Amino acid sequence: MCKAAVIIYSTVVLLILYLISYSPKTPPVQRYRRLKLRSNFTFPIRGGGGGGGSGSGRHRKPVAFDPLVAEMERRRADKEWERRYFEYTRNESVEAPGEEPQPEWEDFMNAEDYLNDDEKFNVTNRLVLLFPDIDIDPVDGFVTESELMEWNLRQTEKEVTHRSEREMEVYDKNHDGFVSFAEYDPPGWVKNSANNSFYYDMGWWKEEHFNASDADEDGLLNQTEFKDFMHPADSNNPKLLQWLCKEEIWERDSDKDGKINFKDFFHGLFDMIRNYDEESQNSSFHSDSMESPAKMLFAQIDQDGDGYISESELLPIIGKLHPSERYYAKQQANYILSQADMDKDGRLSLTEMIENPYVFYSTIFDDEDGDFYYHDEFR
Repeated sequence: MCKAAVIIYSTVVLLILYLISYSPKTPPVQRYRRLKLRSNFTFPIRGGGGGGGSGSGRHRKPVAFDPLVAEMERRRADKEWERRYFEYTRNESVEAPGEEPQPEWEDFMNAEDYLNDDEKFNVTNRLVLLFPDIDIDPVDGFVTESELMEWNLRQTEKEVTHRSEREMEVYDKNHDGFVSFAEYDPPGWVKNSANNSFYYDMGWWKEEHFNASDADEDGLLNQTEFKDFMHPADSNNPKLLQWLCKEEIWERDSDKDGKINFKDFFHGLFDMIRNYDEESQNSSFHSDSMESPAKMLFAQIDQDGDGYISESELLPIIGKLHPSERYYAKQQANYILSQADMDKDGRLSLTEMIENPYVFYSTIFDDEDGDFYYHDEFR
């Protein structure tokens, strides 16, 4: 059965390539769509932002769909990282060795030109090459939402791991492969907000967050624990998830009694949960009609019926308040299907992907008018 699927797939690919290669020639037209590498660079600079993120933002910048494009973006970001690392560790502006031409970077020095050169980077050929790597469960010549989600998640995990490794290099000051709390500097926004009790008291940079991330309780964070520390929403560490619940209650608890009452729930958490469950709804909309379903949901979460939501009661829904990367991978898959599934059968053929290439590769600007239009798709 598997051999038959492979044979059918290979035949379809060859037929598509034949039709593309021998289609009637048309006069060259002005290219309006171009690709552009994005900057995905972050760095905990002194006096600036940085530190661990909550993972609660609902509009993440998607990771590149194509691993080759993702690698180009990472290499470009690494060049900037090297320069900033020298400035950070020496606390002064220096000419970093990373700014000198490096052999492994030369192929990507003009990466945007490479992406926009049909002879070097052919979108059709890239999609033909990637298709069998996505169509794996089952191998049937179609890409489903589930296969797209798993593909997106794999690309995201590579990106998150790469970022965590880079960030760990900054904090691991004695270069022993571990980060102690003494080595972890509070983010710049904490230092700059020392006089603001709200920001200063937030726990994202405090020792309690660090200890919750320390799964083996040895006082140090290894690479996996440090990644959990920086991205707690994606952790399976029960201590870290419990800490996440505590932080959510601290932020939402208006009277600071350690619990969330209905008012706190209705004017914050209810919208977030509703938006997670029903993405099509306007999460900023409030009306009397929403109070009744909010009370019903509140009662479901308030398991002991005392009129408050505690940390333990918040735990089953913490993933809706701090969505994981799997949530965003599914969003990305849904978007791709909504744009490229021309026959609306809930899956993508190779032909549909080839006929809708800029769902996978971003549209950037209009050459003719000279105007800059950034349309951030899923590179």
